[in-house]
Amino acid sequence: MYEPNVVGDWHEYDEHAGLRVRVHRLEAAEPPRGRDDAAVGLTYFSVRVTVENRGARHYGIHLEDGQIDVRVGPDGEAAFMDWRNSQFIEGFDVYPLRRVTAVLYAAAPEAALTHVDVQVQLRVEEEWTDRRLWAGGIGVQETSAAAAPTGSHQGSLAHQVSAFLRDQTEPGSA
Repeated sequence: MYEPNVVGDWHEYDEHAGLRVRVHRLEAAEPPRGRDDAAVGLTYFSVRVTVENRGARHYGIHLEDGQIDVRVGPDGEAAFMDWRNSQFIEGFDVYPLRRVTAVLYAAAPEAALTHVDVQVQLRVEEEWTDRRLWAGGIGVQETSAAAAPTGSHQGSLAHQVSAFLRDQTEPGSA
């Protein structure tokens, strides 16, 4: 069993030398072309998925709807994905030392946004990679140990992510 990545971490693919991906910039944001009528009463947020090529050859990358799954809250409920406002990577050649980024817009109840899981499965040169998970949340960095929900215990993923992010933002941390 693999450990999930924390939002902002890079994940390198062993089967594609030099290729790596990360989920980052998880933040509250309004979509550029207006809200979808189906998202009434929900809070919009955006997340970026960046693919970087640090290898010696170029790769054809596909990252489209259906290859990204966003879940929110402690029960992992599906977020509303605003496909109309999202920008995907559709058949793009990523050359060495170059990046390409997809920007997704989604919506969910505001209370559920402290726990966001993003699962990504790239298609590289017509070959599917393994699915990888990034865990984070909007406002997680600001939460303190005293503000943690009483239902979370030391071993829970939410507690581990919160502790990691808190350690990274404290002065003097490595």
